[in-house]
Amino acid sequence: MSSKRQILVTNALPYANAALHLGHVLEYTQTDVWVRFQRMRGHECYYLSADDAHGTAIMLKADEKGVTAEQHIADMRAIHEADFKDFLISVDNYHTTHSEENRAFSELIYNRLNKNGHIAKRDITQAFDPEKNLFLADRYIKGTCPTCKTEDQYGDNCEACGATYASTDLINPVSAISGATPIEKESTHYFFKLPEFTEFLKDWTRSGAVQPEVANKLGEWLDSGLQEWDISRDAPYFGFEIPNAPGKYFYVWLDAPIGYMASFKNLCDREGIDFDHYWNKDSKTELYHFIGKDIVNFHALFWPAMLKSAKFRTPTKICVHGFVTVNGKKMSKSRGTFINARCYLDHLNPEYLRYYYASKLSGSVEDIDLNLEDFQQKVNSDLVGKVVNIASRCAKFIANGNEGVLSANIEDPALWTQVSGAANRIAEYYESRDYSKAIREIMAQADAANEYIAAKEPWKLNKIEGKQQEVQDICSLGINLFRVLLTYLKPVLPSMAVASEEFLNDSLNWDSVQQPLTEHRINTFKPLMQRIEKDSIDAMVAASKEEAAKVSTANIEGPLAEDPIADEISFDDFIKTDLRVALIIKANHVEGAEKLLQLTLDIGGETRNVFSGIKASYKPEDLEGRLTVMVANLAPRKMRFGMSEGMVLAAGDKKGIYLLEPDSGAQPGQRVT
Repeated sequence: MSSKRQILVTNALPYANAALHLGHVLEYTQTDVWVRFQRMRGHECYYLSADDAHGTAIMLKADEKGVTAEQHIADMRAIHEADFKDFLISVDNYHTTHSEENRAFSELIYNRLNKNGHIAKRDITQAFDPEKNLFLADRYIKGTCPTCKTEDQYGDNCEACGATYASTDLINPVSAISGATPIEKESTHYFFKLPEFTEFLKDWTRSGAVQPEVANKLGEWLDSGLQEWDISRDAPYFGFEIPNAPGKYFYVWLDAPIGYMASFKNLCDREGIDFDHYWNKDSKTELYHFIGKDIVNFHALFWPAMLKSAKFRTPTKICVHGFVTVNGKKMSKSRGTFINARCYLDHLNPEYLRYYYASKLSGSVEDIDLNLEDFQQKVNSDLVGKVVNIASRCAKFIANGNEGVLSANIEDPALWTQVSGAANRIAEYYESRDYSKAIREIMAQADAANEYIAAKEPWKLNKIEGKQQEVQDICSLGINLFRVLLTYLKPVLPSMAVASEEFLNDSLNWDSVQQPLTEHRINTFKPLMQRIEKDSIDAMVAASKEEAAKVSTANIEGPLAEDPIADEISFDDFIKTDLRVALIIKANHVEGAEKLLQLTLDIGGETRNVFSGIKASYKPEDLEGRLTVMVANLAPRKMRFGMSEGMVLAAGDKKGIYLLEPDSGAQPGQRVT
């Protein structure tokens, strides 16, 4: 084995605004397998993560929930940490970017950039929401595409025709936050002079720090000319204020990668580790970032340039992976394949997914398909049918025939040499993150072990007088081959490895595969893994659909094609619903609510107060005097903003939300039949 290495490893920081899904789990699994492998090889390897906790979206989500931003990110961090733990992700420290360590490093790096002349300052004109008193990023502006005239498009590109434009070019633009018409407003912003690092980045991106296909994409951006990077945002904003710039805050993507340093510093202070040894510009240690292909520009352009100017070390390698599809298609809420991490964990063993992802992952940026039928077949065939099967077939003969003590003999030295001799090859695959090749090699060796046992038929030999020692020798080799296979799989299946160590009465270390266990007592075999049942997969998908349906109903969105017809109800159930024509007397914005309008409805001599999630599509003044249809006998529901006494009916798709309206001549209070 090579000399001991000192390694820092990070994954992209989960954004503290939503639960983790199976796409996230791909990255954390890829990272964790690599980290566990390095530790098994005897290297000093620290794995760091944190919640990415800043930005406008965090502020708005907290506002919508009626809690402080600090409370919102604390709640989400607890959820994320639980998912990490239960998916067996072995982080040494899980921190947050909203920390004093991150504030200190963000200010330090910014001040060094500024001192080095790499910060520019100038006034820019931006869209501004006059109701929320908030500058609007493009994603918070909607309107009609200036090219194809499709409505409800975001402020930077059209999903219908693909056109790109400035938000000021939108026809009839509105704030997606308040529904107000944006105005243009000037503000002073701060910029990182990224173009000054072009030559450095051209060399660095071709140094082996990224995969060749990533370097080629970065090369296109470098050749076309880099732009200065806006690193500031105006108040109100949840983040860190820029030194000597009141009311100006660091853009979330400036302090997010600095969070890697902050998380490590937090660990260093707790464990007595030398931070500077790992982060000084001449450090001989190694630094690896595992990320998705959608955030390459931040990690492979902005981040190394910032580190270069601030005189910190740059990453050894940025390991980029692709996205996750399910059954060959983009994850879909309506199909139940947009699966949250916790929904998976509620129904299936985390090691099933860890193994399946490992069997698919290579060192490239190709997307990974989670085919649920293949997932079931592969786990059942490989892990249960091949690997665990070796131990379960052989252990009973050792327990009954020799009181659990393995033979002193290696019955087939050539087979032992073949299986144990694969260690270096498999190690090379793990090192290069080509886990799929490692898994194929491991399963080839498992096949060889099973073929050996099947050919020897110890269950038949055991019935023949005088063949008992031969049975012991065969099954002892089988147990030793199982031990080697589980050692190879330990980075992928850490929980199963622990259970196997208990059974084997031995620890699974990479170097120990070279020496078989002889005259060694093993413990009673217990089942190590159950087969995946289709019922469990179906239950997970059904639960995911239910979860999506609740969100869709709450937001009144989703076209029929993405929102399947609900379960049948009887006619008797339906006639219990009292639908009435309602006149909208008054409509108001709801302070602190992102999607709600407050409607006062006349249903024929009686008024009702209803909160409706139609704010993105309607201005309050345009609703007053209109007729609509409401569910009049829906039980009142207490909301944070007051009591909602019914529900108005609306249809929705990706283009907008549309209130249902009766024909002319209808009167408030009339029953809709």
